[in-house]
Amino acid sequence: MAVSFKINATSIKNLTIEDKRLNDTEIKGFHARISAKGAISYYLFYRHNGKQVNYLLGKGSSITPTQARDMAKSQAGKVASGINVQSEKKAAKAQEQVKKFNKFSIYVEDKYYPWLVANSTRTADQIKSVLLNRFKELGDLQLADITAWHVEQWRAKAKDAGKAEATINYNVNTLKGALSRAVEWGIIDSHELSKVKAYKLDNNRTRYLTPVEEAALLNGLTERDSLIKEKRISANEHRLKRGYPQQPTLSHHTYADHIEPIVLLAMNTGMRRGEILSLKWSNIDFSIPVLTIKGESAKSGKTRHIPLNTASFNVLSKWREQSYSKEFVFEGATGKPLTDFKKGFNKVIVDAGIQNFNFHDLRHHFASKLVMKGVDLNTVRELLGHADMTMTLRYAHLAPEHKAAAVNLIG
Repeated sequence: MAVSFKINATSIKNLTIEDKRLNDTEIKGFHARISAKGAISYYLFYRHNGKQVNYLLGKGSSITPTQARDMAKSQAGKVASGINVQSEKKAAKAQEQVKKFNKFSIYVEDKYYPWLVANSTRTADQIKSVLLNRFKELGDLQLADITAWHVEQWRAKAKDAGKAEATINYNVNTLKGALSRAVEWGIIDSHELSKVKAYKLDNNRTRYLTPVEEAALLNGLTERDSLIKEKRISANEHRLKRGYPQQPTLSHHTYADHIEPIVLLAMNTGMRRGEILSLKWSNIDFSIPVLTIKGESAKSGKTRHIPLNTASFNVLSKWREQSYSKEFVFEGATGKPLTDFKKGFNKVIVDAGIQNFNFHDLRHHFASKLVMKGVDLNTVRELLGHADMTMTLRYAHLAPEHKAAAVNLIG
């Protein structure tokens, strides 16, 4: 049952759990509540536009009865002048929340990245890494203070460091996307990164391996594999002499690690990097044999099927024999897909003496070989998963020597 006394240190001290509530005898609506565990909370009850409002002044653990009384007087005065202090408090809290996420690094970590994950964005971790690592110098800036000048400065440094224009465009677009989302959420009013124009790229770049380069790459993969296995044997001999635990032997494995099977799979299927990394064993039917790229893993968002040739079938069969993963074909952390293999692939390319070639070019290589073997462009389009012929038409120019031979037939 409620009791009525002037709220002060004495009356609060005498308040019992059975009392439940103490109404102040001087300030209308000012009262204190005591919980079943004895915790005190101070409130101001009032009406606004006919609606009942119970405004929390504070907890007894953080304010004294005297402080609660002063707050009650102050808030009661606002209420008398027509102010809804509850709404005012909510607005201030919302503003504080907005202010919290205004720092770039905190916004990315606590707001934008969780949203990406919740929306099942396949590249959430990659986007987070780009924003926090590539744009590290923006970390302490307020979102509203990030200007086109900051990005132009960053872009100039990236270009001087030898970064590819396509990579620079991707990073800047990733930053633009993060800030545009902040605008949509009302965290900032706008951003000016639209002033940063992307580098114009030659989208018809179709780098593929010559027969000599292909042989060098395959030989480099084999040599790398053998070297890793030899080093493991040597390391275990060293550990054995010193009584250290042995590392798992690789001698009975076809592949020392994931680099060779990933490269061979890309060369023989034309799959994109993301499609390979998200590939699951359940996506492969060895009895047909065919590999299925699910829509959620494909850039186009559409499911497609790629027949496995002898090379890709053998690669996947041998890799399955030595793989411990039950879900992802190429597993990183337990139960998670592999996220990166760039360092290992780039070293193979460098060691093989191949210039100006990246992993995505293996997709061009796959398409070029099909075209040179006389495969029609629509079939190439279907295998690559292009939505229309626009992108596929670039491969009509991949084998000029074959075109020259064709026109010479009527010369």
